[in-house]
Amino acid sequence: MIGSHPFSLLVNPRHGIPGVTVLPAGGFRRAKAAITGWDGYAPTPLHDLDALAAGVATLRIKDESGRFGPGSVKALGGPYAVMRLLAAELSRRGVAGAATAEALADGRYRDVTGTLTVTCATDGNHGRAVAWAARRFHCRCVIFVPGAVSQGRRDAIAALGAEVVPVGGTYDDAVREASRLAAAENWLVVADTAYPGYTETPREIMQGYRLMADEAADQWSGDPPTHVFIQAGVGGVAAAVSVQMRTRFGTAPRLVVVEPDRAACLFASARQDALAAVPGGLETIMAGLACGEPSLLAWQELDRAAAAFMTIPDAAAVDTLCLLADAGLVVGESGVAGLTGFFLAVADTTARADLGLDAASRVLCFATEGVTDRSLYDTRLKSRQR
Repeated sequence: MIGSHPFSLLVNPRHGIPGVTVLPAGGFRRAKAAITGWDGYAPTPLHDLDALAAGVATLRIKDESGRFGPGSVKALGGPYAVMRLLAAELSRRGVAGAATAEALADGRYRDVTGTLTVTCATDGNHGRAVAWAARRFHCRCVIFVPGAVSQGRRDAIAALGAEVVPVGGTYDDAVREASRLAAAENWLVVADTAYPGYTETPREIMQGYRLMADEAADQWSGDPPTHVFIQAGVGGVAAAVSVQMRTRFGTAPRLVVVEPDRAACLFASARQDALAAVPGGLETIMAGLACGEPSLLAWQELDRAAAAFMTIPDAAAVDTLCLLADAGLVVGESGVAGLTGFFLAVADTTARADLGLDAASRVLCFATEGVTDRSLYDTRLKSRQR
């Protein structure tokens, strides 16, 4: 399907060992009830990719490019957390006991929410989603971006009314700067990466992400999927998908976590059997996955639930991006990583055997973002057309 590219595959020896409950069922029920009631909510499509199935029985991809305004799965997580944080602050101040998303959106608490600031770090999608939520729920927003974030992605966040603050260094440096300034200014942090002492907001964000996988399970027809290939940055989306696949299907599909080879912190953690950070500038065209430190909550799930971890090069992701464009699907660079992992694995005899991929396999992937920088996307398409 795509060209020959080097990749790394690590079969997880801890797969299937019982672990801690990271995302309780009650939290997901609350998130689903809230998000499905928002104005503009609709399930995103699940596409059959029969022509690209590459020797397996079924290949399908869940397309998040039309998810609310931000056009990515992140619109399910960050905005839900913003809503919860604002409602909690209104309750703490005695303004409203249980402010709903509708009440926040119609501006009835604007006099208070307008004095509040939400903040986070981002490589693009999460910050855009938080900025969208801040505009929707009438609060101020400050987004910290590492130097590698393109101007187009910065402009998309600023267009939603957020203040964009560049930070020298990587995404993880931006996370630390957002946390530092938030503590000094009494801002509300909406980080999607969990660390010791900061877990509840990332947990709420991950509960929102579960809705994507829940919809996919509703939309799936025929025998259930045998494999899921899902991309990861800090791991929140991958862990949310893992939990929901296990919840919805009697036999959980084999979950393969796919990362850029220059920003593979979960792969490194799996290899070391402990949370591990990866050094360097984390330069990758899969900008939304350019993370050097895993989320604590995500790792607690994936350490034992993931069947395998993969790393892929940028060139392979570009091949997949172009292949999908030819098929009429417009997906951003980070959104094709899981499918790219599948294409590379299914074409390799050893990887096929290690993952149990065969003619009866049924594979689910997730296109977690639409185009996040049109200029860069068009340039990459043109580079493959020459």
